[in-house]
Amino acid sequence: MGRAKALLPVGSGTLLDHAIGQARQLGGPVTVVVGGWYPLVRYRCRSQPSAWVVARDWPKGMSASLKSGVASLGQGVKGVFVVLLDQPLISSDSMLALAEMARMNPSQPAAADLQGKPGAPAYIPRRLWLEIMALEGDRGAAAVLARHGATRLAMIGAGKDVDSPEDWRRISGELAEQP
Repeated sequence: MGRAKALLPVGSGTLLDHAIGQARQLGGPVTVVVGGWYPLVRYRCRSQPSAWVVARDWPKGMSASLKSGVASLGQGVKGVFVVLLDQPLISSDSMLALAEMARMNPSQPAAADLQGKPGAPAYIPRRLWLEIMALEGDRGAAAVLARHGATRLAMIGAGKDVDSPEDWRRISGELAEQP
């Protein structure tokens, strides 16, 4: 992107502010894992999370951020929701459905259905964390979720993310059209 994706404008805030709002719909404390552009991202974020975790190895890829977040959680935590900041089109109803699914069966992983495969947002129960901590490189939890039969949910907007300036222009236009 050439700049901090987290700070792209959305409504009266940033993409990160929006993602924190999405995560709050899931219940519980919200931890933001940051890498590049820290601490600028923290100080420009209007919605403050419960905690900030710095992924020192962030240049190694998605797995570094995911592992930093999981490692920061306490012993009594049964599972973790993973919400990405670059999926602003996910509906509130979809987030609430994911939260309900995790509450109904906290030992079962659940994830957005991305063309028949599990993806983010996702719920990862504690029993899978050892496998998450073994991930390397620029990969997230999708393979672990698939291997363990994650329940997949159709989540409106999950298939559209911001990876390029063109994506951002297209998604910005869709956000502007929403009521």
